[in-house]
Amino acid sequence: MTEWTKEPELTAHQRSLRDRLLAAPVVAAPDPWRPVFEYRYGVPVGGLLGIGFATHPDTGQDLVMVVSDDGHGLFDAVTGQKIARDRDPDPEDSTPDAVADLSCPGLGPAAGNRVRIAGLFGGGLHTTTGDGWCLDVVTPAWPHERVLLSRGDGFHTGPHGERWWHIFHSHHSTFRAAGFSPSGRTLAVATSSDLSLWTRGTDTERPGGAE
Repeated sequence: MTEWTKEPELTAHQRSLRDRLLAAPVVAAPDPWRPVFEYRYGVPVGGLLGIGFATHPDTGQDLVMVVSDDGHGLFDAVTGQKIARDRDPDPEDSTPDAVADLSCPGLGPAAGNRVRIAGLFGGGLHTTTGDGWCLDVVTPAWPHERVLLSRGDGFHTGPHGERWWHIFHSHHSTFRAAGFSPSGRTLAVATSSDLSLWTRGTDTERPGGAE
């Protein structure tokens, strides 16, 4: 029989870091980021399983594909408009776990391509951008994940609200995925019930859309 080993206690540095994270309130993302949806937790998507990014073939604009219990949807990442919907995808393509690269067939402007999906079944999204933005998902009070946006050295140095920002707290629902689009112009956070998006690099007017 294997002898039970006591979990080592946190070091003083680890306790300080945890306390720092716990004390940081949710704040708005800094400029140039702006929320795409007006709602506190983004746009409702019941039974959300995962998300992935695609690119509009004509405009080069970011698109966000959502896979849920109710099928597949495609959102414009700048306006928040839902531009395509498939409520009854083929069973073999309804979830990404059927293939090795965790992808699903695209729809709407992304049709003809497969989109890699991150979420319940695994996978991941970009956690950095080419110009120095970083994203961390931390859990100082399990099981509620907190999403941190930062520049430079991240949340390890500098004051909250100046060098790093706690932009999302998933206490209301089960965390699925968070990350940047490959272009670095979109930031997405997905839970089992909602999709939140932030965008930058455009002056398109913010919508108030919902699913």
